[in-house]
Amino acid sequence: MLSCVPCRDMCLKKVTRENDALTLTLERGTQRIVPVDARTVRILYSRSEPMQMTAPKPCLADLPSFSDWSFSEDERFVYVKLPELQIRIDKTTNRFFYTDRDGRLLLKERKERSKELTEIPVYRLAKEASETAYVDTADGRKPVIRDAARVQTGTAYHTRLHLEFDPEEALYGLGQHEEGFHSLRGSCVYLNQANRTIAIPFFVSTKGYGVFVNTCSPSVFYDNEEGSCFYTEADPEMDFFFMNGGNMDGVIRCFRKITGKAAMLPKWAFGYIQSQERYESQEEILAVAGEYRKRGIGLDCIVLDWMSWPDGQWGQKSFDPLRFPDPDAMISALHENHIRFMISIWPNMSDHSPDIRAFQEQDLLLPGTDIYNALDANARKLYWSQVKEGLFSHGVDAWWCDNSEPVCPEWTENERPENAGNFERYCRQVADHIPAPYTNAFGLYHAMAVYEGQRSCDDKRRVVNLTRSGYPGQQRFGTILWSGDISASWDTLRRQIAAGLQFCASGMPYWTVDIGAFFVKNGTPWYWNGEYDRGAEDPAYCELFTRWYQWAAFLPVFRGHGTDVRRELWHFDRKEAPFYQALQEANRLRYQLLPYIYTTAAGVYLEDGLIMRPLSYGFTEDKNTWDIFDQYLFGDALMVCPVTRPMLFGEGADGKMERSVYLPAGTCWYDFYSGKQYEGGQWITAEAPLERIPVFARAGAIIPMTKAALSVAELSDELTLRVYAGADSRFSLYEDDGDGYGYEKGVYRHRVLTFDDQTNEVCEDGQPVTCAKVTIIHAT
Repeated sequence: MLSCVPCRDMCLKKVTRENDALTLTLERGTQRIVPVDARTVRILYSRSEPMQMTAPKPCLADLPSFSDWSFSEDERFVYVKLPELQIRIDKTTNRFFYTDRDGRLLLKERKERSKELTEIPVYRLAKEASETAYVDTADGRKPVIRDAARVQTGTAYHTRLHLEFDPEEALYGLGQHEEGFHSLRGSCVYLNQANRTIAIPFFVSTKGYGVFVNTCSPSVFYDNEEGSCFYTEADPEMDFFFMNGGNMDGVIRCFRKITGKAAMLPKWAFGYIQSQERYESQEEILAVAGEYRKRGIGLDCIVLDWMSWPDGQWGQKSFDPLRFPDPDAMISALHENHIRFMISIWPNMSDHSPDIRAFQEQDLLLPGTDIYNALDANARKLYWSQVKEGLFSHGVDAWWCDNSEPVCPEWTENERPENAGNFERYCRQVADHIPAPYTNAFGLYHAMAVYEGQRSCDDKRRVVNLTRSGYPGQQRFGTILWSGDISASWDTLRRQIAAGLQFCASGMPYWTVDIGAFFVKNGTPWYWNGEYDRGAEDPAYCELFTRWYQWAAFLPVFRGHGTDVRRELWHFDRKEAPFYQALQEANRLRYQLLPYIYTTAAGVYLEDGLIMRPLSYGFTEDKNTWDIFDQYLFGDALMVCPVTRPMLFGEGADGKMERSVYLPAGTCWYDFYSGKQYEGGQWITAEAPLERIPVFARAGAIIPMTKAALSVAELSDELTLRVYAGADSRFSLYEDDGDGYGYEKGVYRHRVLTFDDQTNEVCEDGQPVTCAKVTIIHAT
């Protein structure tokens, strides 16, 4: 018979406290437990003895040492105790049990071999023996290695962290995925960057804990018949953080402490942003801006998409002098009308672009590509110097860092690849250009280049960077993420709501979409699969666009963009239904809510909060909320319920202008428009006429509002406080200059508003309100 050899790799040999870390010496390898604060620990595992600390990883903020913890051991276990978190470690199997301070189990690892490392070789492209072809796509030119020699540069590990979840918990996060996941339980999620995917290796549990895997490599999370595991493709060691946040919002605060505070956006960035694929000239941009002002529609920014450069010089960071003869005058004219200017910049440059020569001369391109090597500090400085000279010097206000993946294997395929196959191609192809342990982090480094570059020369304007690829830590760099080049359908709209909620549940605050989807018509490439070939001539698309726009008015960032169909609002002025009037009303409501929205955004920085959250974040005790992803919380006071089906036109329309809404238990709810009150903990049928989507305010809500305006700069200081009775409440209204970085030094003001439900009194800083109109809504 065969002889069974017991596996003793994970048996614990020695436990040693070294300064503020605990080292576990195993039969094979070393683990290190590093307490970060009262609620969080970092856990590392390597085969090296002693453990070799790798270079600092870009996701992390500076983490101060923490010493308020202790450990003890007996024959079976090692015990690590922090003020709000405890870990029990089995000496024989190295299985970890994570509990709160009272011993309540939060999470446990698999019984046997819960942490696995498989050594793999790591290669780089031999530049002298490679052949690169380029494929033209709707997303620009993509490099494809046709033939290459590769040189081994070292080794890394496939890592596997095996977990056992409670059957009665839900999980959220892991970034943005177009599948529109609800709870991640029972799912397999591939975390590789793509046009429509943003990989964030962090998830949050309804039990109030979170796990952040500190990897920059592609990864996979699965929770299915094969078990529950977090896999990473190529890492120098296993490296993850466990956080006991106490509740789900607390986990987000823990995550931000690890990865950094989210920079504030300027106030204008919360107004409406109009984009289009593409505005072709200086004259056209000024004409569109002028038409918005003429029609009295709010607009704070207009965007110049690709091809701002001279013809044939893709990625050149300068204006085409034929189409944009005087960019200074153009931007100045926009500024006179309180409209900011955003421009698309790319990480790749064609061989005919003057900008590429400096990168070639200094060997600062990614191997086998025309893409600058954002992982190199010198390349980042060179990139910004070109942006500054060619664009920023003319007064550009904001950046659209497009194509920041920057390699998308699926976009070069004739048919849509399945997720598993695409993940394998991504791991193989992108590693030809970016070191395997860093293939998911290009967008993070690219955002770093723009943020650090602009702040080095201008602290009066906050950095605004709309970008398509995100990673933990990127919130430090003034980034707004958007969901990529999606296609128009009601199914896409439903999935996008869930995708955005999962992205924000991943700790990333600023997210937006192409309103009405990027692709509207049905084309030849697999990704160009919209359902409306007549575009805005089709009332069915106009209805979809209107509902999409109404939803987007309640997103962190409010932005229209796309191809196939003009996206300026007046193109939806149709005789079949008052779409245009509904769009105007949504635009006005966004500006009316700016005091509430900007205060909520300030909480992103000051309190490490979120603007939009799944219902489960605010009502975890109500399990009915755990799987609802077509409603969400917008700030603490409002619940938004988008319309996700056709009601008037197209297949499935039945003329019924209503939708089902769940009102979470634990509070009363008011219809935002009519003031009608409902008890929580029930489903209702809510009215959803074309001019609005259902929105509800919770009892006790204080909503500061103002008059609608053409821009944020023109908003009135005269406020109306809309107060919903039923509970005592407090709202700390935030005010600052609207731009610049004074907030980092405490240069801002809070006006503390309170409501006493017994006396019906609204106070500001302890005194009855006299400087605002107050409307108190009572139960009807």
